[in-house]
Amino acid sequence: MNLSRQSTRPVHVAALLAVSVAMLVTFANPAMAHTGTGLPGGFVSGFEHPFTGLDHLLAMISVGLWGAFLGRPLIYTLPVIFPVVMVGGAAMGMFDVVLPPVEIGIALSVMVLGGCIALAVKVPVWAASLIVGTFAVFHGYAHGRELPSAADPIGYSIGFVLATGSLHVVGIGIGLLKDRSGCAVATQSLGVVIAIVGAWFLKKAIGL
Repeated sequence: MNLSRQSTRPVHVAALLAVSVAMLVTFANPAMAHTGTGLPGGFVSGFEHPFTGLDHLLAMISVGLWGAFLGRPLIYTLPVIFPVVMVGGAAMGMFDVVLPPVEIGIALSVMVLGGCIALAVKVPVWAASLIVGTFAVFHGYAHGRELPSAADPIGYSIGFVLATGSLHVVGIGIGLLKDRSGCAVATQSLGVVIAIVGAWFLKKAIGL
């Protein structure tokens, strides 16, 4: 079975987006996660935080990895789009803007991005940007809810964004291995593992 050839079929993209939209609509109610955690402030704390949550870590690596599969210009633009939109999502969290359950959105980000890598899904620039940007809102929102409790929210935010960018770079480095002999299957298999972990996150998020 040729995974790369199958990935060009629009049905894969449609299915992934349909699952995302259906789940978010079905479980639409105000987000409750990541609130009132009393995070310590400062740059170091912010930089360390993305490495302590497997969901955020896998999503960040997946953005870079999928970007490497998609090639130029998305290999460069996706790792920029995510942190920028994430800042907007954080602002929404700070001002208590109502979103569908954030934990579900984050779980879907891991599952869908992992699926895109596993299937080597190819989409237009605008579609990839929309997918990544949408998920960035949920990741930013979750951590924006925490910022008011941080002693130094600005330093924390800078550290967090830089750590996020570092994880994108790690994902790009892994994704570039696909061009080496025999490594394409290995990197797509990593996508399968990420998608399975995302499905487990989703199961927990919806209380199954």
